[in-house]
Amino acid sequence: MIPKINLDLPKGPEKSKVVVAMSGGVDSSTSAALVKASGYSVIGITLQLYNHGAAVNKKGSCCSGQDIYDAREVASDLGIPHYVLDYQDLFKRKVIDNFANSYQIGETPIPCVLCNEKVKFDDLYKTAKDLGADALVTGHYILTNEGKNGRQMFRAKDIEKDQSYFLFKTTKEQLDFLRFPLGSFKKDEIREIAREIGLTVSDKPDSQDICFVPNGKYSEVLKKINPDNLKPGLLLDTSGNVLGNHEGIVNFTVGQRRGLGISSSDPLYVVKIDAENQNVVVGSKEDLKKRNIQIRDLYWIGDEKLGNNSIKEIKIKAKIRSTQEPESARLCFKHGKVHVSFDDHVEGVSPGQACVFYDFKNSTRVLGGGWITS
Repeated sequence: MIPKINLDLPKGPEKSKVVVAMSGGVDSSTSAALVKASGYSVIGITLQLYNHGAAVNKKGSCCSGQDIYDAREVASDLGIPHYVLDYQDLFKRKVIDNFANSYQIGETPIPCVLCNEKVKFDDLYKTAKDLGADALVTGHYILTNEGKNGRQMFRAKDIEKDQSYFLFKTTKEQLDFLRFPLGSFKKDEIREIAREIGLTVSDKPDSQDICFVPNGKYSEVLKKINPDNLKPGLLLDTSGNVLGNHEGIVNFTVGQRRGLGISSSDPLYVVKIDAENQNVVVGSKEDLKKRNIQIRDLYWIGDEKLGNNSIKEIKIKAKIRSTQEPESARLCFKHGKVHVSFDDHVEGVSPGQACVFYDFKNSTRVLGGGWITS
């Protein structure tokens, strides 16, 4: 039996218009089907984000040409209107260019966060508003509930699929308008519902790669964007001794062990990327351990007021990788800068990655985050 969902909208299902972002995968397709089956008026929108001609049959990606066709077919089967919006220029400007620039300065970017923030939850949000929609629905695995200061964000029931790390920049205004019907389901439950409905994408593989990076080869994309992205440099140990050469810092990320191009009796890891001199520093696993990090562009959706003129230190849970469990830490404000101090060491702190905050007493609640600088 197909479950009914409640989007918690003031007008109720029969009087509410909902836009569903349909990427062509099983999650967004099932979201559209559940919303439609629950009595809401549904409009499906798919974003064309990049030149998909060469990616029509690409497996394990998202937003490829095949995905657009799949979304259109699902919408037809559900009997809902469906539109494809060309966001290629926007996506290149706000996501791909940022991706390339981050690698040039030695950072390891997360384009999926920028895509959610700058495209899906910004421009698509405005489009849904312009269409007179009462909500924008996506297939993300996240939960939101009404709190004392508006809607609050929580980790999904299926922790393995939880996407809170990638959605930490979602604003309070956006949370009031967004709905995430899959947050209370396990992934295998969603696939079973899709099969029961008869969706053609019920067994479609989950997206794995960054959508605009064929076969996960970042260097090929970065070289195509700008040949200067692949400048040779040195591989150094932590004492500054030369161990070898490399063909570009874009081929490395902090914590990387494989593909260093040097041999050693002990395991070596990338511990620092010196973009100014185009050098890569390698060291031991112990060299990767850090307790204190500095962040920029702090984003906060907690109840407390933070900053130098308010609370200057607060206990939180935090994580620096999407697959990690949140760990105990302190969020501190010192001399106009924001720091996160972990109670225990964390490994692989990489500039350009996100540090996402969770409530100390209830580690399922998302409080915001920021970008790691050092």
